[in-house]
Amino acid sequence: MSASAESQPALRRVLGSWDLVLFNIAAIVALRWLSMAAQIGPSSLVLWLLGLLGFFLPLALAVLALSARVPGEGGLYLWSKTAFGEMHGFIAGWTYWISNLTYLPSMLLFSAGIFLYVGGAQWQAHSSDSHYNLLYGLAVLWLTTLLGVFGLQRAKWLQNLGGGATWTAGGLILLAGALAAWRFGPATHFSAGSLMPDFGKLATLSAFATIALAFQGLELGPVMGGEIRDPARQIPRATLISCVVIAAIYIAGTAALLVALPASTIDLIGGIPQALAAIGARIGLPAFGPLTAVLVTLGSVGTITAWVGGMARVPFVVGVDRYLPPALGRLHATRGTPHIALLTQGVLTSLMLLAAVSGATIHEAYVILIDMTVIMSLLPLCYILLAFPVLRMRAEGSLRRKLACWVIGLLGLGVTLLAIVTSMIPPADDPHPALFLLKVVGGSALLIGVGLMFYRHAHHR
Repeated sequence: MSASAESQPALRRVLGSWDLVLFNIAAIVALRWLSMAAQIGPSSLVLWLLGLLGFFLPLALAVLALSARVPGEGGLYLWSKTAFGEMHGFIAGWTYWISNLTYLPSMLLFSAGIFLYVGGAQWQAHSSDSHYNLLYGLAVLWLTTLLGVFGLQRAKWLQNLGGGATWTAGGLILLAGALAAWRFGPATHFSAGSLMPDFGKLATLSAFATIALAFQGLELGPVMGGEIRDPARQIPRATLISCVVIAAIYIAGTAALLVALPASTIDLIGGIPQALAAIGARIGLPAFGPLTAVLVTLGSVGTITAWVGGMARVPFVVGVDRYLPPALGRLHATRGTPHIALLTQGVLTSLMLLAAVSGATIHEAYVILIDMTVIMSLLPLCYILLAFPVLRMRAEGSLRRKLACWVIGLLGLGVTLLAIVTSMIPPADDPHPALFLLKVVGGSALLIGVGLMFYRHAHHR
């Protein structure tokens, strides 16, 4: 299956340590998760902590160990192939890449919605306009795709700008929350009872699944291992810094949002500029909300840039191995970028975005896309969390250390499987639960089946 090392196309190493830190922030921290978590109420803070301990830290340890043991372009595809064989490596790589077809449209719809808060109520009248959402989404998608074709040395500035904007927006949220608590008192009541999640409710388990998904993304940087300068030193350093910053933004940002507004009034898409606009109006700074909307919009564009560029490396490497059309493994003659993989990904994502805005309301499409993303993107993480102890067992070392790797891997695997299962449960207020299940599970199964057809055809050939 693998091309020889000599035949692997040569990629340019342009990413440094701080590029990776900002890349991780841009790829992982989507501030929309703060709005979604804040809707749950104070118990979301405990869910963030559980997600950090049960998912984020095991994933970080697995990524660090695997990127050191099996370095190179392709990341989780190479790790899964090394641990479990060629077919499982393909399944991991295919499902991870194909999740872009569900994740990127949902992120584009969020970015389109948050951008309208820059212009206030007059612009927000277009929030349900499918033509606006489609045109905005296509413009951002193809801007980031073409930047990727020109090379990471150019595209990284947009994702770095997005990471910096996210960091700045997170700081403004914390400042707004502190200011609101000092001037007006907290808008949400915090108590020991309100902080404890009720795991007897399916809604709580579903919320926990979403919060686990919000921590996903550390595995994306090593996918571009062939384009990182000195990856053995840069990846661990960037991962450590990123973990601290990301956890702080999520947990402290959700708390600040709850201090600024009652949980029942926080909007799924516009919660952050909504909260800061409310505080700005009370303190006489009406520009507070639109400023945050600009930052969150830039942050969302940076996130899209990171995922567009990073995810295209998966079909590129699989194309080199010839289980997908070999053209996907070609590099641009002068720029040294996987341009065929990027352009193909852009076309497929455009078609998925068109389907999302044409067949349902924007909100319904948004929720369904998020639930499909949980299944498609967390499935390959099961491979990562199992490959971690499996490859450790083949290496030298004490039995105690190997057992510790199994405990860490199985802990993360358990949370990941919980997230996958609960994502299949229809919302309580869904009038057509069977149709929801068909869209989410059936759509995911269909996409996986298409990938297996590619694999079987190439395998027999």
